[in-house]
Amino acid sequence: MTSILVVEDEPTLAEAIAARLRAEGFATHLAGDGPAAVRTAHEHVPDLIVLDVMLPGFDGLEVCRRIQAERAVPVLMVTARDDESDLIEGLRTGADDYLTKPFSMRELIARVHALLRRVERAAEIRNTELRTTELRSTDFRSGESRTAEPGSNGGIGGIGGNVIPIGTGFAPGAAAARAPRPLRFQAIGTSAGARILEIDPAQRRVRIGAGRNRDEAHLTPTEFDLLACLAGQPRTVLTREKLLAEVWDWLDASGTRTVDSHVKAVRRKIGADWIRTVHGVGYALEAEPAAGDGLEPANR
Repeated sequence: MTSILVVEDEPTLAEAIAARLRAEGFATHLAGDGPAAVRTAHEHVPDLIVLDVMLPGFDGLEVCRRIQAERAVPVLMVTARDDESDLIEGLRTGADDYLTKPFSMRELIARVHALLRRVERAAEIRNTELRTTELRSTDFRSGESRTAEPGSNGGIGGIGGNVIPIGTGFAPGAAAARAPRPLRFQAIGTSAGARILEIDPAQRRVRIGAGRNRDEAHLTPTEFDLLACLAGQPRTVLTREKLLAEVWDWLDASGTRTVDSHVKAVRRKIGADWIRTVHGVGYALEAEPAAGDGLEPANR
């Protein structure tokens, strides 16, 4: 059963949230202050945390830092403050989404389900890439034909009877060809030696730089999904509503400020010039596919 830790210092609200989560089929744990939240997260290893910002002991931001330092876990932050700097600080500490009090239980549940769906999708991508990498490694070591047995992992993507000589530089089989490859972009109108933005969907990593001089940008899971969504259609303006639906699985336009706050957090980490704002509409990745960027081929 999926477990959720509710961290809230108002007992009535905490019990109401826990009761609604239990009605949705989740196991729940409660904590009423910062130290108790960290202890409970360590003891019960929840699948998601609903975390209030204002807490006794130490605040929700510090709770988020300590828990995320131990292990990655999706965090839905709840705050009574509506100041944008507070919201951005919450995202920077590792929160994946936020709610501003007062909120409806219906909205809370919708966001919890959306966060859990994103975690499941990310796990599926990682597992597929691990299976593909294992298959590629086996074929490269043996240089022999690999015929898939019905129902076996070797049958992923219809692989069978592929003989790939070692050192050809090509990945074996159709599944490897369809595996997520790193996306590389450069700013519009710049030369090949300009700064490169590299997005690796398989490893969920983002690097910025030119040639070998690249720095990694440490994005939260939601920030990565947002950037990847924009990168899927570079130079195309995606509305806030479209981004909410694609990244958050959230169809209510009342959450558009969530998009704005996450875009600001991404800009802070990769540079503001990569994402263009179209006022009143949405955002676009202001870049084009990089060619001759001097990076090592991904399969070497």
